Amino acid sequence: MTLRFRHVDVTPEAPVESWPTEGVLAALERGLLGDWRRIVAAVRADPWGPVARRLEDALAASRPYGTAVLLERALARARADAEAAEREEVARRVRAFIEAAGLSRAAFAEAIGTSPLRLSAYANGKVAPSSTLVVRMERVAAGRPSNAATPARPQPSG
Repeated sequence: MTLRFRHVDVTPEAPVESWPTEGVLAALERGLLGDWRRIVAAVRADPWGPVARRLEDALAASRPYGTAVLLERALARARADAEAAEREEVARRVRAFIEAAGLSRAAFAEAIGTSPLRLSAYANGKVAPSSTLVVRMERVAAGRPSNAATPARPQPSG
């Protein structure tokens, strides 16, 4: 038996990204493994995107036996994996800032106002620095003082 949508303007063969919440709900309740895999693939590609949001809405509206638990786990895992990749990206940027600054790690940590141990946690991806600290790191890496304000934009004359 193949999945069919009722009262929806797209077909199940269309990309999952084009399915409304009602289509995702139909797939959860009446779909097969292939349909669920397509949803999970879309969620893994964009864990906070439209398909993930529609999946959350569909799960809140209905608790399909067995499927709900599995798809909730898939959504949570996709988000955890994405967050880990993002933490690694931030750590890579921190290491690049340190290298660009041409300072020792201890000197770089002092220049941005943190401890060498904390800087190591940022550079290894154990802890994510705040956005303000990232801006400070960027300034030091560019050779500007960490407390230098961003230059004001010229105001248009009257």
